[in-house]
Amino acid sequence: SPAMSRAPGPPDGGWGWVVVFGAFISIGFAYAFPKGIAIFFKEIQDFFGTSYSEIAWVSSIMLATTYGAGPISSILVNRYGSRPVVIFGGLLCGIGMVSAAFCTSILQLYICAGFITGFGLALNLQPSVIIIGKYFLKRRPIANGLAMAGSPVMLCTLAPLNQFLFDNFGWRGSFLILGAILLNCCVAGALFRPIGASTASVKTQVTEEGKGALKEEVTKDAVEMSSPMDVPIETKMQEEGGKDCCEKINQYLDFSLFKHRGFLIYLIGNVLMFLGFFAPIVFLAPYAKHIGIDEYSAAFLLSILAIVDMIARPTTGIIANSKWVRPRIQYFFSFSIAFNGACHLLCPLASGYMGLVIYSIFFGLAFGMVCAMLFETLMDLVGAARFTSAVGLVTIAECCTILLGPPIGGTLIDTFGDYKYMFIKCGAVMVLAGTFLFIMNYYNYRVLAKEEKERKAKEEDPKSVRTANEGRNNWNKETIQDGPELEPLREEQEGLKKEVNGT
Repeated sequence: SPAMSRAPGPPDGGWGWVVVFGAFISIGFAYAFPKGIAIFFKEIQDFFGTSYSEIAWVSSIMLATTYGAGPISSILVNRYGSRPVVIFGGLLCGIGMVSAAFCTSILQLYICAGFITGFGLALNLQPSVIIIGKYFLKRRPIANGLAMAGSPVMLCTLAPLNQFLFDNFGWRGSFLILGAILLNCCVAGALFRPIGASTASVKTQVTEEGKGALKEEVTKDAVEMSSPMDVPIETKMQEEGGKDCCEKINQYLDFSLFKHRGFLIYLIGNVLMFLGFFAPIVFLAPYAKHIGIDEYSAAFLLSILAIVDMIARPTTGIIANSKWVRPRIQYFFSFSIAFNGACHLLCPLASGYMGLVIYSIFFGLAFGMVCAMLFETLMDLVGAARFTSAVGLVTIAECCTILLGPPIGGTLIDTFGDYKYMFIKCGAVMVLAGTFLFIMNYYNYRVLAKEEKERKAKEEDPKSVRTANEGRNNWNKETIQDGPELEPLREEQEGLKKEVNGT
């Protein structure tokens, strides 16, 4: 009955922990699967007789679809709630991998493993993040931290498991079994018991007016998830009234952000960074096999990376939240990107297995640092109210470079017959991105401080009669600049929310 299904507020526990467990599984698969599948690349490559860059597209398409389909996933969750979306996503993942086992050409692999499985993983990711926000408020940082740990834990497990499956069943058999394993996402989705308005909207047939009201409540839920400050909720609610589908989509993507200086700096830096972000993970195991390391040790490198990543993420979250780092988080983020690049630049110097183990440890640390701050820095720049839109726009833009990164790396490997140029390219790109973000954020803060000073001077000086025009310019500046850049501490209570959408 509708009366029962409406909970008074987030229970902050109870069944919520079961939901966290479900989210742990589905988020883990969504992030770790495209990386873990790289174990099979060398063998599939020999089987089809293709080049490295061609095979790297499989991981790329999967990653890019998972990222790019994010907005579609959010819209579906608003419409149908988290449970059906995740269950459907799990089915898609299973279908994609099982059909990939019967592929006879590399193109079919792109479609089955890349697009279908990638889209299934996208439908796993967003709903899991959103449902945690409905079950938790006070303990949300802890809940999100636990759920996000799914990504490195799964990578630890998947890398050796994939190698074991391959040795026993070949890559086709492995794909069949992995398809079956991915169906566990459906089980995880089934645990997402709806809470609040969404149950009523799915289960009970209501009159037209009732439907409108419920729709408002569902969207309100989603908006609350994205904006911890209570002020914008009311205004958004009133606008919510009679929106049709196009306007709904528009609500996710606030295009005025392209006038926002901080957002543009973040976007350019990140799009550049993603050219070198995933390629080294995708090629780490094949590279180890290439220099004559046995398969299990090669797969174990990914596990080492994931274990360090697991520790690095929460630690970075705590450090970034401290009162010394918090106001300078943009610089900390720039540093961690450049640190990532430095690791890749030094990787070709690593000779033998021990060298690669050391590289994996540092790479895991650097990777975890970037992932932990990826969304926090964006929220710091645009403010919580416009965060949902910003994430949508950023993931769509990043899609292209995520897609191109690994194949460009593969092309370099094919051309030179050596992996070191791929690592050097990734390293150089990331050092460049880190430096760009550092310099531009420094410049941005200086300009903002100057604008603030000018505004204060104008307010204090009684003689300056502000012309209407001046007033308008100033107002524009204020809207473009959007408060939170100057006071990142305002979201102190945010805790570890950024890791929600981490990687």
